[in-house]
Amino acid sequence: MRQLFVFIFVLSFFVVAAQNRETATLKDSLIIVNKNPTNGFYNDYVLFVPKGTPLHKKTFLLVEPNNTGFVSDSIAVHKKHAIDLASVSSVGNNVANWLKIPLLVPIFPRPALDSLIYTHALDRDAMLAKTPEIKRLDLQLLQMINDAKSILSRMNVVVDSKILMNGFSASASFTNRFSLLHPNQVKALAIGGFNGELMLPQNKINGILLDYPIGTNDFRQLFGKKFDLKSYRCVPQFVYMGQLDDNDAVQYDDAYSAEERKIINDNLGRSVQPRYFECQKIYNKQHINAIFKNYEGVGHWTTKSVSLDVIQFFEAQTQQ
Repeated sequence: MRQLFVFIFVLSFFVVAAQNRETATLKDSLIIVNKNPTNGFYNDYVLFVPKGTPLHKKTFLLVEPNNTGFVSDSIAVHKKHAIDLASVSSVGNNVANWLKIPLLVPIFPRPALDSLIYTHALDRDAMLAKTPEIKRLDLQLLQMINDAKSILSRMNVVVDSKILMNGFSASASFTNRFSLLHPNQVKALAIGGFNGELMLPQNKINGILLDYPIGTNDFRQLFGKKFDLKSYRCVPQFVYMGQLDDNDAVQYDDAYSAEERKIINDNLGRSVQPRYFECQKIYNKQHINAIFKNYEGVGHWTTKSVSLDVIQFFEAQTQQ
């Protein structure tokens, strides 16, 4: 079992000295970075830097949104799951260790007191929330990324201006939606297990207006900017589902409103697999740069084959 060094990170006292600028590397490091409202983020985050991460050589920062899998008003619960995701068992951790790149996992809450706010999927309720800890989690994540880049720089780890993003299930929905909001920030992304429902890069379907998070109709109203379809088309994506995956958050109120559910069921499909293929057709028609894959005999989980494919996808993107 690899050795982990856990730090409660205080920026002004953390220094990593490289004795050899060409060959020096880091040991496994797990850093818990405290929230910093002054810098625009109201939640802690985890930064995992795997052993072998090169110093003084440009690499990439991988970001995977946290997904606890259930509601809890205890931030300690979400923190534990985020740490496990970053350092123990996840596709993101596998990618980070194999490619020797740092991994950032936010510790976003998912409140039980207001369970319809599905923060970990970046749903509409989350985007309309006004409390500091939940308000505009996408912007908070961008500030965490900037903060992490500063920390990594002090560790002599140089990362690209654009990030890699990975997600599964709710965190796949977060990643999908985040990439439409901020396509210029994303080098490439990989997502799976997302209920077959992708946010569509268009305003309408069958004459019906598609507001966030189904489509981009009210994009300017919510986010103060026009949806950048041209930039979104330039983001390479690896999008996958298990052929046995029938985990369908669309049918539950915490993920979608009754109105959103009706639009999705009537126009994209009432179950996961038909919906997934319909979304594929729309993405292909819109010329989105996505590779779609199904895994036989796989349900709502990941496998070694999934991890290997995601690793190979990201490795190819980092070499371009």
